Amino acid sequence: MIVVAGESLIDLVPQGGGAPLPALLPVPGGGPYNTAVALGRLGARTAFCSRISTDGFGEALLGGLVAAGVDVSLVQRGPEPTTLAVASVGADGSAGYGFYAEGSADRLFELPGVLPAGVRALAVGTCSLVLEPGASAYEALLRREAGHGLLTLLDPNIRPGLIPDAAAYRARFRGWLPYVSLLKLSEEDAAWLGGSPEEWLAAGPAAVVLTRGAAGLTVLTRARAEASVPGVPVDVVDTIGAGDTVNAALLHGLAGRDPATLDAAAWAEVLRYAARAAAVTCSRAGAEPPHAAELAEPV
Repeated sequence: MIVVAGESLIDLVPQGGGAPLPALLPVPGGGPYNTAVALGRLGARTAFCSRISTDGFGEALLGGLVAAGVDVSLVQRGPEPTTLAVASVGADGSAGYGFYAEGSADRLFELPGVLPAGVRALAVGTCSLVLEPGASAYEALLRREAGHGLLTLLDPNIRPGLIPDAAAYRARFRGWLPYVSLLKLSEEDAAWLGGSPEEWLAAGPAAVVLTRGAAGLTVLTRARAEASVPGVPVDVVDTIGAGDTVNAALLHGLAGRDPATLDAAAWAEVLRYAARAAAVTCSRAGAEPPHAAELAEPV
């Protein structure tokens, strides 16, 4: 089983160019939530570990997990409102977000007890590692489970508007690296964080995967393996959820293998699978990751 821990929220996605303001369509979202749904759709045994509101949005979020076959036994519930993220989509399909997260349910996440037997990997990241008091609980979960020998994936998925002290966050990020097996981040995230893949690898991760938009994906490993694959050409509707789909495809594509042991050829195979999955997500509106059967067909 793969456990994905982090926030779920509602993306409010603009519909057309209505005046004076476009209509906003509410859709389930949040990086960890999207990753869990993508894993479920790809056929991986997955559980979501978070705190979800009991409001109507929360019920919709929970329903989306169940529909994807995701185990929700680790989900905590609370009466506080669901976090809202107002999306803006650029002419090239790239997405930006403004957040309404004060006092929301997912911020009150508490460290869970022992994870179920059979868990082989933990994925964390995005807003959940920024917004307190939940951020400290997610960090404690990462450290604890890394100590138990789980493969851990970190996707920082930087949202600068949510980070009040950039220097403090960068220092905290460096403190996570000894507990991370696989670091995945976009070129934009890498530029914001500073440093280099070589520096991050020296701090702990076995592998660093960089997403480069339409240019594809690159991996560098501590064992000095390196591989790059191009992006899959597709008519982009938007990029919402593309990086989260990459997270899921990496974990599913590794299929229990240690990222430290893969050579360049094996990594290229995993990256091609991730690029294909992300292309499907980009070809449709919102975070709509593919089902396993779709990856057997042309994009």
